[in-house]
Amino acid sequence: MDWKAIADRILEGGKITETEAVAVLESSDDELLDVLQAAYRIRKKYFGNTVSLHLLRNVKSGKCPEDCAFCSQSTSAINDVERYDFQTVESIVEGAQAAADRNAKRYCVVSSTRAPNPREVETICEAAIQIKQKYPDLEICSSLGFLTEEKAIKLKTSGVDRFNHNLETSENYFSEVVTSHEFSDRVNTAKIVKKVGLDLCCGGLFGMGESMLDRVELAVALADLDVDSVPVNFLDPRPGTEFHGKPNPLTPNDCLRALAMVRFVIPHTEVRIAGGRETTLRSLQPLALYPANSMFTAGYLTTGGQDYETDKRMIEDAGFEIEISGAKEPALA
Repeated sequence: MDWKAIADRILEGGKITETEAVAVLESSDDELLDVLQAAYRIRKKYFGNTVSLHLLRNVKSGKCPEDCAFCSQSTSAINDVERYDFQTVESIVEGAQAAADRNAKRYCVVSSTRAPNPREVETICEAAIQIKQKYPDLEICSSLGFLTEEKAIKLKTSGVDRFNHNLETSENYFSEVVTSHEFSDRVNTAKIVKKVGLDLCCGGLFGMGESMLDRVELAVALADLDVDSVPVNFLDPRPGTEFHGKPNPLTPNDCLRALAMVRFVIPHTEVRIAGGRETTLRSLQPLALYPANSMFTAGYLTTGGQDYETDKRMIEDAGFEIEISGAKEPALA
């Protein structure tokens, strides 16, 4: 496969075909550097050599009634994940300081729930107002489950910039992972987010037993939704979940190919290295910056992760630079 020619076509406004996208995922290890170089050319056109950092805060933990097979916060998961109710406005605002200290572009506020109740929406809205007053350059993303149009408008009006709601996998494979709601329910919330003018952060999780075609179909579905950001998660089986104890089929090179495929399918969109990167990419994490231009730092919702100082060094050692959001970059300890 001529990866350079495919990149040239995309850079000229064309598209990658489904067959070619599957070929990216099935390419040999000998081809990997050529695949990454082609993906990097596209990434560089739209994002240069910058990397945006995002910091997560879990504002309600272990309380989700949905049965997503991968999620340690589902009430169907048997584990010792910390469980607590929705945090206060004050604690959510205080959490924004950690994002500002790490020069994060976005502060991502996440709740384990099917859908937010009115009180929870009001809490997020009040917190967003106060955060924007203290850190006007810090963007706010919320992830609260299913939304109505009314709730989405309230979030946007308060200063929330972006809403996350992942599709997780292809429509064809969705019922193998989730049975408590439909793929169409997720698509509906994604469309509401776009309708009210919020940025849409919407991605998925690779390594759950899906086929290569399922991975491509997920990327195509995201492109059809005109997403603004794609978090690419890699399965790191959590204790108490259906996937725990099963062998992870992903190699570091598989993860790199998946990121490159997403970049080919959705060339102009922010592609984020998300959950599971440390355990699946391992020593090849820096190479993920060639197709991806964004990453979470300092951990995830219920698991730790690589710390900010290590991430900063990794980014700089690879020849990239952190996108400055307005606050002065903190010095390393």
